[in-house]
Amino acid sequence: MNLTELTAMLRDINFWVPALSAMILALATSLVGSVSVLRGQSLIGDAIGHASLPGVMLAFMLFLTRAPWVLMLGAMVFGYIAYRLIEYLAGPDKADLDRAQAIVLSSFFGLGITLKSVIQSHPHYRQVPKAGLETYIFGQAALAARKDLYMIIGVAIFTIILFFIFYKEIQLSIFDDRFADVTGFKPDLVHQITLILILALIATGLRVVGAILIAALLIAPTVAGLQWKGSFRGVLRVAAVTGVVSAFLGTLLGRLGWPNGASIVFVLSLITLVSIVIGTHSTLRKKRMSRRL
Repeated sequence: MNLTELTAMLRDINFWVPALSAMILALATSLVGSVSVLRGQSLIGDAIGHASLPGVMLAFMLFLTRAPWVLMLGAMVFGYIAYRLIEYLAGPDKADLDRAQAIVLSSFFGLGITLKSVIQSHPHYRQVPKAGLETYIFGQAALAARKDLYMIIGVAIFTIILFFIFYKEIQLSIFDDRFADVTGFKPDLVHQITLILILALIATGLRVVGAILIAALLIAPTVAGLQWKGSFRGVLRVAAVTGVVSAFLGTLLGRLGWPNGASIVFVLSLITLVSIVIGTHSTLRKKRMSRRL
């Protein structure tokens, strides 16, 4: 692609609709995902993302529509069920958290694939338009229409506003639950609000990056931010920039023939890996400096 073609593409509304969808989603997920990462529960987002797939398929089977809001609500319901099931299986001390996440992730995702096969093969659904359901597995930002953009913008703005309204409470609950409780904040309420935001973003992001890759948008930006900054606010800034840039470049690669969702995650992973190697707060860099000393 030469400079003329690149300029023409950047002026094309058909490029900016999916690009803005991915960028706004990445901005919101980078902020909210930081809560799970800093609490040491990074894989919760991965488990909920995979568990949301049967919710999408079941919502389609019940209402026979591909309306984004209907499928999103189905994904949120199953994501919430998966989260509660993980809590129950892990126990009060969270000793078996990894095991519970693995069980719920694999079983719910398998159920989603099974329901998708039923939709494709059962005579009852043959006359119902179902093109595009497969994008909820691997994602396809290039197929995002204006109605998808409006939905993503609405959910993302709502998420960002709530995040900053409860910014102090979230920060306290991350680093010291007991102190937050003593000072009058309610950590349990903050946890519930954070869970709702994560569920909404995952359900919205399935259309863009898919159930398999959605966890990367929640985890990787914060991991990159931790390699450069030592403060919570600094980590959020780097994470937000990392997510937005990755979404833009990934969508750009999608116009060159790469799969959009995978391209976004590829760029995001590349930036994160580079940050781990050369970041000012990177463990690898600190080890190299200590060896030199």
